[in-house]
Amino acid sequence: MHGPPLVGWLLVLLCGAAGAYCLAQARTGTAARRGELRGEGLMGLGMAVMALPASAMAAPAWSSWLFAGAFGAMGLWALARRHVHHAVGALAMVYMALAMVLPAAAGGGVGGPAHLAEMHHAGPMGQVGPMSHAAPGGLPLLTVVLLAYYTVFVIAAGLRLAPAAVAAEGPVAAVAAGRPAVIRACRVAMGIAMLAMLLTL
Repeated sequence: MHGPPLVGWLLVLLCGAAGAYCLAQARTGTAARRGELRGEGLMGLGMAVMALPASAMAAPAWSSWLFAGAFGAMGLWALARRHVHHAVGALAMVYMALAMVLPAAAGGGVGGPAHLAEMHHAGPMGQVGPMSHAAPGGLPLLTVVLLAYYTVFVIAAGLRLAPAAVAAEGPVAAVAAGRPAVIRACRVAMGIAMLAMLLTL
């Protein structure tokens, strides 16, 4: 991920706000709904940390493995609870974390000798210094599949938000529709952030 610092800070703001909001809303409701909101909140905060630009902090060389492990655990937790979309998001973050350290192709891609030497200048998102020449990482086909998935998801989830707002005309309807709408809003925000992160991979 080689996005400019401004993009990184915008992602930090978007993911951090969505994650904090989901966690704040997870204090009430059914156990299943609270679990969903906690999962979305932790995912958002994890994405915000991973999106920090290089100018904010000097990430240690092992940070990508830490992100991969943390998001991998989230993915397994989501699969165990049959939260398929959350599992896809966590595994996508594992993929992006590993793309920072593993070879993208034969020769000098991400993970190659030249890139490993440049990792000292990289932030959590893999932004590198102005003198670096690191190539984008990841598998192009997998990146395209994830981009297509999140594009369709963001559009579909965004369209479902409008009827929920219109249907909530009375106080009873508002309470009934509020929690699913909160989860959808968090997912739309993080879906947009995921698209941006994949585009800067």
